Amino acid sequence: MDIVETILPGVGIRYDFTTKTGIRLSLVIDREGGADVFTFDDEDDPDRAVSRIQLEPEEASQLAELLGAPRITQRFAELSREIPGLETERITVRPESPYAGRPLGDTRARTRTGCSIVAVIRGKAVITAPTPQEQLLAGDVLIAVGRAEGLSALGALINPSPAA
Repeated sequence: MDIVETILPGVGIRYDFTTKTGIRLSLVIDREGGADVFTFDDEDDPDRAVSRIQLEPEEASQLAELLGAPRITQRFAELSREIPGLETERITVRPESPYAGRPLGDTRARTRTGCSIVAVIRGKAVITAPTPQEQLLAGDVLIAVGRAEGLSALGALINPSPAA
């Protein structure tokens, strides 16, 4: 799909593309973070919008997060197919995890397992490129990238098996 990006001086950025069903869409993101979504399908006047959805900055952010979660995991899955030996894993932080309620940096995940935690999915929110200070919460889903053995070790690190 081709996306045309146009800078709108003093306004923001517009992205234009056509869906597989032939509907032309424009997304205008303003400088304050709000967004307008326009649809076009008037053959007599190709510049006349048929519909407009206005989103306040918070709404635009929520929509981006909702759309971002599956796109992030999809992209990392694509990367793992493109690069031999690279895999992705979703690891849910269980309530009994020693890292629930602690900063991500406390895990020392990359040093200990060779894997990187590239995103945290918390409910409907997606935290991309989480910092070491990001608090991990029970129920968070960690998106990790690395080799299979490292991902296995990371899963065991985040959610160790109870002592027998």
